[in-house]
Amino acid sequence: MRMKRVLAITPSAIGMGAYDRQKNRVPSASVPKLVDVLLDPDAFADAEHLRRAAARKAKLRPREVRHVVVRRRSVDARGGQVRIRAQVEVFTHEPPAAARPRAWELPTLTGESRVVILGAGPAGLFAALALARAGVRSLILERGQAVSQRRRDVADLSARGVLHADSNYCFGEGGAGTFSDGKLYTRAHKRGPVEEILKVLVAHGAPMDLLVDARPHIGTNRLPGVVTSLREQLERAGVQVQFGARAVGLLHKDRVVTGVELHGGDRIDAQAVIVATGHSARDVVRFVRDAGAQVTFKPFALGVRVEHSQAAIDRIQYGGWAGHPVLGAASYRLVQRVGDTSVFSFCMCPGGHIVPAATDPDGQVVNGWSPSSRRGRFANSGFVAEVGAPQLLEAGLDPADPLAGIELQRRYETAAYSAGGGAFVGPAQGLLDLVQGRYTPDLPACSYPRGVTSVRLDELLGPFAAPIQAALRQVAQTMPEFLSPEALAVGVESRTSAPYRIERDPTSLQSPSLAGLYPCGEGGGFAGGIMSAALDGVRVAQAWLQSDAAVREARPH
Repeated sequence: MRMKRVLAITPSAIGMGAYDRQKNRVPSASVPKLVDVLLDPDAFADAEHLRRAAARKAKLRPREVRHVVVRRRSVDARGGQVRIRAQVEVFTHEPPAAARPRAWELPTLTGESRVVILGAGPAGLFAALALARAGVRSLILERGQAVSQRRRDVADLSARGVLHADSNYCFGEGGAGTFSDGKLYTRAHKRGPVEEILKVLVAHGAPMDLLVDARPHIGTNRLPGVVTSLREQLERAGVQVQFGARAVGLLHKDRVVTGVELHGGDRIDAQAVIVATGHSARDVVRFVRDAGAQVTFKPFALGVRVEHSQAAIDRIQYGGWAGHPVLGAASYRLVQRVGDTSVFSFCMCPGGHIVPAATDPDGQVVNGWSPSSRRGRFANSGFVAEVGAPQLLEAGLDPADPLAGIELQRRYETAAYSAGGGAFVGPAQGLLDLVQGRYTPDLPACSYPRGVTSVRLDELLGPFAAPIQAALRQVAQTMPEFLSPEALAVGVESRTSAPYRIERDPTSLQSPSLAGLYPCGEGGGFAGGIMSAALDGVRVAQAWLQSDAAVREARPH
C-alpha cells in the first residue's frame, strides 16, 4: 500500500517582533535565506519555536531573525509520526509586503473570432486566456449555463431530483470542477507553469494560501466566484462567451475543420476548433469521430464513493494529533494492487459531501465536493478499480471500439439508477458489508442529498466487486477503522476520467486526421483535473499560435 498524507495549514507568514533594538545592530545577512524545517504541529504553531528552528537552519542567531515567511508547506504522517514539512524564507530585515498577484494584462480584441473553443471549463478558459494574451480573439461555446443559473440547476437536482441535461454538476461554466473540492495539485514535476496558473486563480479571488500549500484547493464555495471573475475579464477584453450553446457537429472540408454547427442550425466559421468539453460530453466525441477524427479507447476506472466520519479519518491519519488546529481535516490517498488490477482512491473530499453527478435521466452517478473550510461532518472519496482492455473483453465489449468505455459506463449507471429506485436515490451498502458480501439492513448516516437505499453493491458491481473487496481488505490490515460499521459505500463512481481519447499529434497537438481540430484537457483525454486541464489549455493555445505564425510566415509578402 502506498499512502501519502498531506493537508494544508495556516498561516503563510509569521512576523517576529523580537529584533534586538537595544543593540540597534543591523544583522550581517541582509538577503533572505530559504531553508527547510520539519516540526511537530505544536512546534510549528508556536511562532517563537518556528523562528528558532528557522534560525538554526539558516545558521543565524535567533535575535537576528526578524521575520519568517512560509513559502511551501505540507503534512507528513508517514511512519506514525505527524510532522509539518515547510520551506520558509528567513528575513533579517522587514520583508516586502505580500502582494496579491495581478491578473494577466490583455489587449483589447477586435475583429472576428478566429478560434472556436467548445467548453468553458479550465481547459477552455485558459486556452482563451492564452490566446487573448497573444492578441487573438476567440469564441467560447458552452452548452451549460453561467454559474449564477447553474447553481439553481444543481440545486434542482440535489433537492428535487430534477436533472437539467445541459446544466448540472458536469456541464456549465467552469466545468465539472466548479462544484467540486477545487483541488489544484497535479503530478506535473515542473512548478513554473503550475505557479502561473495558481497566480491567475489568486488574482481572480482564490486565497493566497494556494501559493503555499503543497496540495492546494479552493473549495466549492469559492471556486464559482473565481471562475466568473476570470470569464468576465475575458469578456472585457473582447472574448465572446455564449452559454446554452450546444455544438452538434463539426464543419469540415477536405479533412480540414472549418467551423461548428450548433443545436438549432446556426453555423459558425473558424480557423481552428479546440475541443475542451470535459469527461462527460459523450455526444461530442461521437460527432468528432463521425467528422473523421481518430478516437481510441482510453482506460478509466469504476467503483463506488466511500464515506466516513471526518473524525474517523482524522484519527486514522493523525492519531493523538487528530483535531489539532494546525492540521485541520485529514485526507488520504490509497493505491492497491490486486493481481494485475490497480484499485485506488479518487478525488478525496475532507469535510465534504457526496453529490449526484448524473448527465442522463436514467443514469446514477456520484461524485464529491468540499467547502474551502473542510469542516463538514463527513469525508468521502471514490474507491475505484481500473478498466482496461481485459475488463472490456470480460464485459463482452471490443477494446477496438473507441466508445466501448462509454457503453460500459452506461451499463453500470443505468443499473445503479434502477437499483436505487429512480429519482437519483443512491444505492448504498455498509463498507464492511460490501467487503463481506452481505446486505446492510440499517444504513449509517450519509451526506448524499438524494437519500440512499440499501442494496447489494457487491452484486451490482459484478466483476469489479472482487478487486475492490480485496483492496479494502488490504487497507484494513494497516487501517482497521477504515472498515468500521459507520463507513458507507454509495454507487456508482464512473466518471473518473474520459473513457476515450481524441488522438492528436504530439508536436502540433492537432488531430492527425482532421487538421484544425485541437483535442484539449479532459475532453480530449489529456488531463485529469483542474490544474492539468488548465495547463493543457495553455499548451494547446500556444501550439495553435505557433502553427498560425508558421502559416503567416510561409505566405508570400
